[in-house]
Amino acid sequence: MAEPSPQDRAARRDAVGALGTALRELVDAAVRTEVPIGDLEKATALAGELTALLSGELREVHEIATVDDPETGERWYSPVYGPGSPVAPPMAVEDFPEEGRCVGRVTVGKKHEGPPGLVHGGIVATLLDHVLARSARAAGHGGLTATLTVTYRRPVHLGVPLLVTGQLVSVDGRRATATARLVAEDDPGTTLAEAEALLVALRADRASEVFARTGRAVGAWTQKSSDG
Repeated sequence: MAEPSPQDRAARRDAVGALGTALRELVDAAVRTEVPIGDLEKATALAGELTALLSGELREVHEIATVDDPETGERWYSPVYGPGSPVAPPMAVEDFPEEGRCVGRVTVGKKHEGPPGLVHGGIVATLLDHVLARSARAAGHGGLTATLTVTYRRPVHLGVPLLVTGQLVSVDGRRATATARLVAEDDPGTTLAEAEALLVALRADRASEVFARTGRAVGAWTQKSSDG
């Protein structure tokens, strides 16, 4: 797949983001609807038409989207923050590289429900995992999650604006340790969930092996020469 020009990539990102927004609204309606069966049947037929339209040209599962930047870790179809993902909450994240910290803001809806009215525990872990890795990457230390320990302090309610903060704690060669905390935006003093992770950057030769099928250079999860 040929690399697009910056202008073409920007235009495609706009289109992908617009489609992602529309699809997230569709998914939300789909999991909350109580319309008559006849309307469900109509929606099923329309969904089939949309699937056929989007399937006109597909990339393989191992291929990286043209809107992505694997060198920085920017993923437009990320299930956590991707503008083009119909399943992302999505979370908006601000990086503070000099502090080794990032802050995510997100409101989780019905499609990520576990117990009635509450966010699924796996989604809570996913949000925490993302800011853990991102806090390290923002500071220049790429890596994959090697261990993840999540502590659930209190139930996390749907529809509540949340803050998810990741903090890089230490770096030792290819290994980095980070912590994360999730709170309600209107009650930042009460911890709802927290986590700690060990992140390990791949050596260049190992990264080439792991990501070989993508056919692309993938730097965001690879050891940098400055890491030692």
